[in-house]
Amino acid sequence: MTQNGNLKRLVRARAAKTGESYTAALRHIRQLPDEPVIRSIRIAVAQTSLFNDPRDILALRASGAEMRRLMEEAHKTGARLIHFPEGATCSPNKRIMSENGPGEIGSSDWTRCEWSVLREELEATRKFASELKLWTVFGSVHQLTSPHRPHNSLYVISDRGELVTRYDERLLSNTKISFMYSPGKNPVTFEVDGLRFGCSMGMELHYPEIFTEYERHDVDCVLFSTTGETPSTPSLAFAAEALGHAASNSYWISLSAHAPQSVTVPSGIAAPDGQWAVRCPTSGEAAIAVTTIRNDPESPARPWRRNARADLYTPHQIDGDPRSDGRKLF
Repeated sequence: MTQNGNLKRLVRARAAKTGESYTAALRHIRQLPDEPVIRSIRIAVAQTSLFNDPRDILALRASGAEMRRLMEEAHKTGARLIHFPEGATCSPNKRIMSENGPGEIGSSDWTRCEWSVLREELEATRKFASELKLWTVFGSVHQLTSPHRPHNSLYVISDRGELVTRYDERLLSNTKISFMYSPGKNPVTFEVDGLRFGCSMGMELHYPEIFTEYERHDVDCVLFSTTGETPSTPSLAFAAEALGHAASNSYWISLSAHAPQSVTVPSGIAAPDGQWAVRCPTSGEAAIAVTTIRNDPESPARPWRRNARADLYTPHQIDGDPRSDGRKLF
């Protein structure tokens, strides 16, 4: 009984320190030192209705209510984490925000945003994450000190209802950087049940360097949030790039976008083999899709690619052989 009590105390201490569940902490402590650690987690990816007017109080309330409804659905499936799109709370339209608009796109007038209502919805969502014991990652505008423009951000709420970190979009579109937002500076990672997540958003899926950077940070999954206001060719490009980044970096990618985009590219989770593990419906309506992701410590793919990128081939290259140097020979 004493030994069992000591084990329980160790498990609770680790869970309190890392934020892991009791089961995950127990599994870690019982793991043999030389045995590969295989971890898994059930996650939900969401597609939500598009609300694009931050002056509309009723719409802000509706977006919050919809998010919390999807959170409850995810909780009922046993999900430990739910991932929402860019601007899940509200994705401000550039013409609505333009001080010269709507006919002309100009600098955004952020006094038009109902900041107090938005914060009430953020707080309600944070509290609900705590009630459900559900990690929640969602996009929202993050207000800075005047006169600075806000960040376009992803908030990460733990299963204890703590705001543990925030990712700010770094590689902004021309309109965003010219008229709307301040860019972020750094990659962001966090851990849930021993698996490491990275964050990305907006149009950053077009930039491979974002995703190779996260590979160097040893992530198991990147949560990519975007808007996709209408079905379009760029949406199809995002889907292809998500699969490509997942395969070339040997990790999972969760792609979350707004529901209108789902008729061509629904939200989904790409596996490290470059295939969709699960996708939301193509109905154009708010929904979730759920799957279990896991690491694969015995896979040779990531170690080999790191080797290959670390000057593996230079010692084997041939210098001074005319049959190698000459490029006009059969």
